[in-house]
Amino acid sequence: MTRRVLLVVHTGREQNLRTAEKVAGRLLEAGIVVRALAGEADELRDSACEIARPEDDPAAGTELVLVLGGDGTLLRAAELARPAGVPLFGVNLGRVGFLAGADSDALDEAIAAVVEARYHVEERMTLEVTATLNGDTVASTWALNEASVEKSSRERILDVVVEVDGHPVSAFGCDGVLCSTPTGSTAYAFSAGGPVVWPEVQALLVVPSNAHALFAGPLVVSRDSLVAMEIDQHGHHAVLCCDGQRMFDLPPGARVEVVAGSTPIRLVRLHDTSFTDRLVRKFELPVQGWRGPAR
Repeated sequence: MTRRVLLVVHTGREQNLRTAEKVAGRLLEAGIVVRALAGEADELRDSACEIARPEDDPAAGTELVLVLGGDGTLLRAAELARPAGVPLFGVNLGRVGFLAGADSDALDEAIAAVVEARYHVEERMTLEVTATLNGDTVASTWALNEASVEKSSRERILDVVVEVDGHPVSAFGCDGVLCSTPTGSTAYAFSAGGPVVWPEVQALLVVPSNAHALFAGPLVVSRDSLVAMEIDQHGHHAVLCCDGQRMFDLPPGARVEVVAGSTPIRLVRLHDTSFTDRLVRKFELPVQGWRGPAR
């Protein structure tokens, strides 16, 4: 059976393109068919890649999606991998690259792992998000990191009521409210003041952003919970943004419901490194003086 890999690249940097050419060449030499997205393939010199359009389910029939870039590129690739149920293997060519399975200095090892099919896959929880207005659906989407309801104008305040499992928790004015997966806890939710949640924890994280209220700290609720955010019907328009990739206008009175997704995202890891070690390395946390458990 012919092996296929979908290559997704952050093409905004010349060095990324040269790296992608190297990767494609190595895979082709190993007898693996390399598929690339239309537009990206055009920027790869002497490319012998199959070309696929984003709207044509480009990951279908591949064994994985190989992503060269940062977390933004990987989140874009996740939208392609999810319908096909194939794993994502990110090689970080950006800054933090928390979702990546390998950093740029391990590129050769990453290519070898793909060629030899020598890697393991972990599943990450997703979100299913529905926005309604007077009972009519205005948006239905998903997220790997977070779904955020945000004010649409800088000078205005967003008035919302947060609800968990059919019960109101608090109402306040704010810049926005995020509902995050454990995976997304180290991204936007962390920047907004939320806690880091280990990926094995099956939970949803609710994080208000710059809320004007005494009780507006982050909440950690059950994976089985339904989180809702209702926009004041006499207030202003808002925006629903999922993973920074999919955006929808929310009129006053709109309601956004978030539940754990039924379809996980599968991430490739080269090594069975603990999340704690990745956290310390990526954020360069100070651990000097640690002696470990007594022996």
